[in-house]
Amino acid sequence: MRIWIPVDSDNGKASKIMPQLEATKWALVDFDEGKVKSLEFYNAIDELGGEWVDFIILSNKFENYIDYMNEGMMVLVVREEESIEDIIEAFKFKELDEIGL
Repeated sequence: MRIWIPVDSDNGKASKIMPQLEATKWALVDFDEGKVKSLEFYNAIDELGGEWVDFIILSNKFENYIDYMNEGMMVLVVREEESIEDIIEAFKFKELDEIGL
């Protein structure tokens, strides 16, 4: 499955989540069988060209998320996690909060 995370830099798994309007990069995590298969960084979320992404993880529940839900993505929010590494660990153990309508 593929996961978008808005981040502050392209510093690998140490990159920190940011509110989407403040993000300088977007991390695309390919997660399968409990492991990160690949990690790519994009300057903008639309650089992927409309390919399917399963999840987006945001820094707080007050961000605009309706467009992502309309595209079929499940929207999750971190609790206290900051780095991609910590976020993926929380994702693996279902410790992120789901945003619903």
